[in-house]
Amino acid sequence: MSMFSLPIARQLENELDLKLVSFSKLCTSYSSSSNRDQRTRDSRSDSVGPSQDNMLVAMTTELEQLLASLTAVNDKMAEYTNTPGASSHNAALMHTLQRHRDILQDYTHEFHKTKNNFFSWREREDLLGSVHRDIESYKSGSGVNNRRTELFLKEHEHLRNSDSLIDSAISIAMATKENITFQRGMLKSIQTRVTTLANRFPAINSLIQKINLRKRRDSLILGGVIGVCTILLLLYTFH
Repeated sequence: MSMFSLPIARQLENELDLKLVSFSKLCTSYSSSSNRDQRTRDSRSDSVGPSQDNMLVAMTTELEQLLASLTAVNDKMAEYTNTPGASSHNAALMHTLQRHRDILQDYTHEFHKTKNNFFSWREREDLLGSVHRDIESYKSGSGVNNRRTELFLKEHEHLRNSDSLIDSAISIAMATKENITFQRGMLKSIQTRVTTLANRFPAINSLIQKINLRKRRDSLILGGVIGVCTILLLLYTFH
């Protein structure tokens, strides 16, 4: 593996991890700001909205660039594994390269999932907002302020709030599932590396087995001594 590619790959992975967390938080805060009353939503579209939109566009572009850079680094590492000088360490190099590819795949999947969920939510929000504005426009134009219209608007708000709570719960559940899946993958990778090391170095595996046998023997000896002492103590007590 190239001495220069590995530190760059790790640096890009760390930066991507931090940026993805910030991107997810920004999408969540953007979504939360839409759950206020109609006056707040109207003011958000004039002031807060453009600022958050610019931040989202900038962060999306930055994440896409980081993913592209990490992909290029992985490609360079793959080219290095195919060079004649790396053939003697090919197994270890391929294992390390596969681990970085898995990390890149996880980050890419997480980025696209967060982005797609957010844009799907915003399309639905824009549709609901358009319906709400049409209702308000009709209400203002006709000058009718009857009880049925008020009840309809209140029910509409209740449905919006319920939908937002459900979306929030689903997002939390999906994020938890993704984190558990990512941790399981990391643990599996560590287990694979330990197994590989044990297979490559039989002496270490043999030493571990001898240590386990010695611990088991010491446990049996200690148990026997305790048993004998207990029997002698009982005989002395009841003598």
